[in-house]
Amino acid sequence: MVDTVLDEASLAGFLDAFYARVRRDPLIGPVFAAAIPDADWPRHMATIQAFWSSVLLKTGRYKGNPFGRHQALGVLTPDHFERWLGLFAETAQARFAPAIADALIERAHRIGDSLKAGLFFRPDAPAGQGRP
Repeated sequence: MVDTVLDEASLAGFLDAFYARVRRDPLIGPVFAAAIPDADWPRHMATIQAFWSSVLLKTGRYKGNPFGRHQALGVLTPDHFERWLGLFAETAQARFAPAIADALIERAHRIGDSLKAGLFFRPDAPAGQGRP
């Protein structure tokens, strides 16, 4: 069944399905497994739900620092972001009507681009090594 409304319930179902895929993924699953012990997943999912609720539903529930959390991992590469975004898009398209899925995917790409710019862009690096 495809959700035709984006609300807390449909967002929670989407995030549960998406992060189940993330955790099984051979590229990004190990990054999550190293950073979040199984016992901490319920707390992590509550934080993720608050983040996306704030971003998509304008609830203001999230008060954290996503850039700092990603930077602290120290192992991320652009390939990790591309895989995350691919899984996000696939899951959104499977769970939501096209207009909603497109809005979620567009927002995820904007956030991902911002994180990638902060993590990987190095203006003083030679071309091809951290800058275009």
